[in-house]
Amino acid sequence: FKTVFIHGLVRDDKGRKMSKSLGNGIDPLEMAEQYGADALRFNLITGNSPGNDMRFYVEKCEAMRNFANKIWNASRFVMMNLTIDKVELPEKLELEDKWILSKLNTLIREVTDNMDAFELGVASAKIYDFIWDTYCDWYIELTKTRLNGEDEAAKLELLRILELLHPFMPFITEEIWQALPHEGDYLIRAKWPEYHSAFDFRAEEQAMEAVKDAISAVRARRAEMNVPPSKKAQMIIVSDHAEDYRLGEHFIKRMAYASELTVTDASPADLTGLVTVVTHGANV
Repeated sequence: FKTVFIHGLVRDDKGRKMSKSLGNGIDPLEMAEQYGADALRFNLITGNSPGNDMRFYVEKCEAMRNFANKIWNASRFVMMNLTIDKVELPEKLELEDKWILSKLNTLIREVTDNMDAFELGVASAKIYDFIWDTYCDWYIELTKTRLNGEDEAAKLELLRILELLHPFMPFITEEIWQALPHEGDYLIRAKWPEYHSAFDFRAEEQAMEAVKDAISAVRARRAEMNVPPSKKAQMIIVSDHAEDYRLGEHFIKRMAYASELTVTDASPADLTGLVTVVTHGANV
């Protein structure tokens, strides 16, 4: 072998070494049968850090099965709403497209570096966070109103995500990849995604992150105050980077339940009766 990767022991949930005498062993075939081979595999990889033993928790297998379900459902949603006969970027990219492409581009670079350094646990954790939070919880939600037959950006992102995840979860990614237009016969033989400096949309990424922060902060405050989504509120955003919020104005109105939105760089003179939420870049 040219390369040997030495990992720690897989111990039980109490930190004890698995042994027949203790009867605390885990049958991987049973785990794969119950939760899926991909979930078992991803569980072991995400808990892996060089030089350390890891504890095996059955609950984590359940969490990884839920992750696989999340990928499956997100892919189904994209494929059900789009006519997928080709995969390429459109000429005009929206703010949310540039944001997700920039984040994905950074992810490709970082995961490639982690894989080259055999930091498998770090790489898999970054992919997990990107898919669950950035792609599923935010990007799909942001694009729901515009998803129709010709949204090429969403198709390309889905392909790149499957390619990144394939070494960690080979079965589900291969299954979904085969349902998309692709080059070659199998995903395992497909080209590894590459970093492209043309997809570094720093300004748009900064603007979208500011918009996300504002939406999250307002939602959290509304939840604290038990305000239902049906009850919309007038909203004023005060920021030195007002243009960033104007770019994402329609997202804020829809996802932060605003009946009316004003973006300004000057705070109102009278704040009596107003609920104030402070984010990293603005007062709302």
